[in-house]
Amino acid sequence: MKFLFDLGGVFFDWDPHYFYKDVFIDKKERDNFLNNICNDEWNIKQDAGRPIKDAENDLIQKFPDYEDKIKLYYKNHHKMFRKIFQNSVDILIDLKNKKYECYVLSNWSWETFHGMEKKYPFLNQFDDLIISGKEKLVKPDAQIYKLAINRFNLIPEETVFIDDKKENIETAIKLGFLTIHLTNAEIITQEINRFI
Repeated sequence: MKFLFDLGGVFFDWDPHYFYKDVFIDKKERDNFLNNICNDEWNIKQDAGRPIKDAENDLIQKFPDYEDKIKLYYKNHHKMFRKIFQNSVDILIDLKNKKYECYVLSNWSWETFHGMEKKYPFLNQFDDLIISGKEKLVKPDAQIYKLAINRFNLIPEETVFIDDKKENIETAIKLGFLTIHLTNAEIITQEINRFI
């Protein structure tokens, strides 16, 4: 058995609201900004490899009044972590101690991922990582899963894929992976123990 982990929602409690709550006093304005300006649809393009500078310029042209707020997004990306899910780190270390191979398949801008393993040493426990921004592919596109299969020498039927997003789990199931749809990181240990 091998294990293929997502990072956001599984190891990192990441949400732009954690940072922007101190930028916008008005919750309505903050919600509008994060739902309609610096939203998930915009962010995923950087996860797919678009340079941050291009992403900022694109939005600033459309929303010039929010230029300063837009520029804060990636500059403060690491301040959008509320915490690391310690249960996930503990189970990763336990799996490695038991000699299981553990890999990462994560949607993440390569520019903001740089240096993460120095700041968060548990990332060095993984056998290898695929970060979408570097590969210019994103989940739930099947191509990035196929890249993981080839690069990490995975047999989907003997690999557990752990992710917090339903659409990512659905692609993994189609490709034959065993899956854990992790909607609550606190129960990761019980979920993983079902497979070992």
